[in-house]
Amino acid sequence: MATLLSLTLAACTFGDQSADVLSAKPQTSDETSAQPTTPAPTTKQATVPTAGASMTGAQGNVVLDSTGVPRTYTIEAGDTLDGILLRFGLSVDELAEANKVPYVSERGNTYFIREGRTIQLQKNPVDAKAGRGATVNNSFGQAIFYTTVEGDSFDSLGYQFRSTTEQILLYNPALSANNPLPTGTKVRLIPGKLKIGKAQGEFTADSNEVPLTYTTAPGDTESQVSFRFAITDLRAANRPSSGTGGTWFSYVDLPSGELTPGQTISLSLVNPINRPEA
Repeated sequence: MATLLSLTLAACTFGDQSADVLSAKPQTSDETSAQPTTPAPTTKQATVPTAGASMTGAQGNVVLDSTGVPRTYTIEAGDTLDGILLRFGLSVDELAEANKVPYVSERGNTYFIREGRTIQLQKNPVDAKAGRGATVNNSFGQAIFYTTVEGDSFDSLGYQFRSTTEQILLYNPALSANNPLPTGTKVRLIPGKLKIGKAQGEFTADSNEVPLTYTTAPGDTESQVSFRFAITDLRAANRPSSGTGGTWFSYVDLPSGELTPGQTISLSLVNPINRPEA
């Protein structure tokens, strides 16, 4: 699993959302997740010129549902994000939500728009009662735990937190895609205890299981440590006590972001570690 997650973050490091872990998962398998009982959102009527028609920057094949609404689209060479958005009348946020990814634009040489990839154009219906559970956030404001309520499903969590069913199952091995989510279940939304390819070190946490510190292991990179713990700015929690440098921790290789092993760094803005620059 470490190798799989590592490949995805290279591509959320995302691009395939792989951070790609945001794509550590096939997009289509989410359609087999628990089915909601009460449809909530109204299906967006995408603007397709005519069934099967194409536009500049969006030449691929589209699959329509029984009512003629576009459901999936297969990307072809030369397609662009703008072309796809225009053809189907979608916004960036709507496309990202439908595919349960944090973003669809290019980030760090990783790509969501890739030839041959089949993407979702619509959300599946979810129960109107879903998404009202309590969250536990880290000091960066990122949700790391969610407690389910009646109506929640793998789809509802995926759309709300931009996390696929595959990811949720990886982070919560006691759950099963073949069973509904029990009300009151505390669901982990980040890898956390799950070591990923380039974030293999140990960490400490507070009484609410919010990560506090992390000890780097050989091969760890700044981006994957950040992804593992949902950290939006690792350096902000590790400012030097003096000087103008951006952080005190050191690197084996700065361009790749590989961190020197054996360093204990802060994962919290509330409890930063301030030391002289290395």
